[in-house]
This record gives sequence, C-alpha cells and structure tokens, in this order.
Amino acid sequence: MALFRLHVALPDRPGSLGAVASAIGFAGGDIRGLVVKKSEDGRGYDDITVAIPGSDPADLIAVLTSIGGVEVISVLPVN
Repeated sequence: MALFRLHVALPDRPGSLGAVASAIGFAGGDIRGLVVKKSEDGRGYDDITVAIPGSDPADLIAVLTSIGGVEVISVLPVN
C-alpha cells in the first residue's frame, strides 16, 4: 500500500467528514491520520493521511471530488 497526505476542503456542516471517510473506504483506502487544520467561511480544511492499494491516487481523488462541495487541494506522497 502507498501512503498519501491529502489536503482537502469540505463544507463545514455535520456529516461532511463522514462522507469523505466513507468515500475513502469505498475507494479501498485506509485512513491512517487526520488533522483538522481550520474552519473558515463555511469550509473545513483537513489533512488526511491515507493508505491506498497500488501507487496511483487518481481513483481516490475522483471519488472524493464527486462528493458535492469537496475539493482536493493537494496530494503528497508520504515516505
């Protein structure tokens, strides 16, 4: 499994983070860490460390961006 740190923005409302976590699981990912960075202007900003099968996070990013209001700001490999 490959590790990636995702910086995401999502709506700051109940259930948004749960939807993101469920989507990560649906894509075969395993959350290894979560840091809530900030909340401003109705948006939450989080860093999520995820282990995924293989080495290409493209499928995971596609699943996350299909959730209304979720934006993947950056994806960095974790060594």
